[in-house]
Amino acid sequence: MIDGLVGGRLYGEAQIRTGQNGKRFVTCKVRAATNDGDTIFVNVIAFDDEVQAALLALGDADSVALSGALTPKVWTDKNGLVKPAIDMVAHRVLVAYRGEE
Repeated sequence: MIDGLVGGRLYGEAQIRTGQNGKRFVTCKVRAATNDGDTIFVNVIAFDDEVQAALLALGDADSVALSGALTPKVWTDKNGLVKPAIDMVAHRVLVAYRGEE
């Protein structure tokens, strides 16, 4: 497990989901800039109620910083190009208008 901090902009809207055990969680995507000017997508899942509430209050393209457990991955786009991605289990969130959750 890699513990990390990611800053970027929400890509789309956060979504409420329910697991097989009946527990609610929230998923979203964050678009983060890399050093070379490209972007990387971070697939975020949040189980903590306060983190979920903060993510659900955000809209598309709102700025957000998240800390949590990171897992690097790759995916293939519709043109067959392999691209990097990151999965994150978010434990804390910082948004500009609310302060730390």
